[in-house]
Amino acid sequence: MDEIGRHHPAHGVHITLREPTIVFLTVCTRGRQPWLACEEADASLSQIWTGATAWRVGRYLLMPDHLHLFCAPTDSEISLDAWVRYWKSQFRRTSGRPDWRWQTDHWDTRLRRGESYSEKWTYVCENPVRANLATSAEAWPHQGEIHHLPW
Repeated sequence: MDEIGRHHPAHGVHITLREPTIVFLTVCTRGRQPWLACEEADASLSQIWTGATAWRVGRYLLMPDHLHLFCAPTDSEISLDAWVRYWKSQFRRTSGRPDWRWQTDHWDTRLRRGESYSEKWTYVCENPVRANLATSAEAWPHQGEIHHLPW
């Protein structure tokens, strides 16, 4: 629990039409089970994110028990929370793997400037190296970019 007394992350991304909205999102597997960093999950998520068009996914990286991605809205009527619930449910329904479950919540933050995107992506890319899963960021296979999200 943080100093404000919350048990869950605060949500609610304010979308401003006159400036870019890029959100850094982290989603964990239920119980931090290490099933996520595999070809099957990567391909399924990429397909779902491509079709879940209310938000565009930019760069993403899958770790065994969580993922990081950057996204931007294309439909101001669909909240980030609703979009995340949608693609999680699509993944669960289409994966055919009942043991592949998501944590109920997620963590998100809106980036304030273009440098944040670059800095956060550099940090994210080093996750597999820090976890001794890859010798370099470039060697980690479970990452990609679906849409270019310009600042």
